Amino acid sequence: MAEDDELDIDVDDLQRRMDGALTSLRTEFASLRTGRASAQMLDPVMVDAYGQPTPINQVGTVNVPEPRMVTINVWDKSMVGKVEKAIRESGLGINPQLNGTIIMLPIPELNEERRRELTKVAAQYAEHARVAIRNVRRDGMDRIKKAKGQGMSEDDQKLWEAEVQEMTDAHIAKVDQALESKQAEIMQV
Repeated sequence: MAEDDELDIDVDDLQRRMDGALTSLRTEFASLRTGRASAQMLDPVMVDAYGQPTPINQVGTVNVPEPRMVTINVWDKSMVGKVEKAIRESGLGINPQLNGTIIMLPIPELNEERRRELTKVAAQYAEHARVAIRNVRRDGMDRIKKAKGQGMSEDDQKLWEAEVQEMTDAHIAKVDQALESKQAEIMQV
């Protein structure tokens, strides 16, 4: 019976799902503009390329030649207008400048008020990640209760619960750490 119980509580699956919440948080953080140029800030922007929504890095080469500039060298001349339009409509607050097939994105300085707003947005992203991690924890705890109902010993139940809680605490700490460093990055002038 013990083998069936252990198969029912897949710690690797819980770990993978919690890691997924952290990966998603890092992606969201990368899309936040900090006043410094970064190629990742264009990751959420999709271009209508040949009838398909396509990431910018699949229609051109994205470079960061200097701290306040991102350039996109669009491979297909016919796509330049579509890439420019996608950036304008993305809500990034960046005004693209055309130079042939190269689109230049000068990154403006962030004012104090905008920095504060961005730290709040980062905090919301972090809270979403914490909620996702807690949901995975609850799912794990539910599986443990179910396994106890199928004959798992109380000692095993306590061990599994402790392991799931430890994993949850570790992931929440990573979220808090990531938020702290992102907020410091945003507030840095």
